[in-house]
Amino acid sequence: LWPALRQHIELTLIAIVIGFAIAFALALVAHRRGWLETPISIVTGVLYTIPSLALFQFLVAITGLGRTTAEIALVSYTLLILFRNTLAGLRGVPEDVRDAARGMGLTRRQILWRVELPLALPAIFAGLRIATVTVISLATIAAYITAGGLGDPIFAAIGNDVFNTELLAAGALAVALALVADGLLVLAQRAVTPW
Repeated sequence: LWPALRQHIELTLIAIVIGFAIAFALALVAHRRGWLETPISIVTGVLYTIPSLALFQFLVAITGLGRTTAEIALVSYTLLILFRNTLAGLRGVPEDVRDAARGMGLTRRQILWRVELPLALPAIFAGLRIATVTVISLATIAAYITAGGLGDPIFAAIGNDVFNTELLAAGALAVALALVADGLLVLAQRAVTPW
């Protein structure tokens, strides 16, 4: 199961990194230009509500079988969660804190990086935790389009009429991976937000 676990971790990391980069950029734009929040929320919301198997099948017609298709689908499922949490964190910064920062002579960019983002980190990490666990679970279905991961032994075991230990072992590894990833993100949040 080690190669499948390694592939699963790679699928998850790539999707989270790309999804976070896109969602973070969109949240910063929507934070500055409030009117963009609604259209971005609608688009990311529509992507999030498409059933995973349907999205995989739709993308296969465009990008073919394999990891690229899986990553596009997995990234699309992270966007809404990460966008909303990042934006909620930025908007949750008290206005008197911004006023104090402006009174100290900080520019808009300095306020964003030195005041707003540090205070928004708990909400951002909450989004990362939810998105990571979501991607880990959806990545098991990615084996349906030959993307690898822990879904491979699960689907192989389901296709077997005889009871197969691989089914339980791969499922348990997926659950353990989600718990470990969530725990690591909690520790990272505590490290970067010691207050």
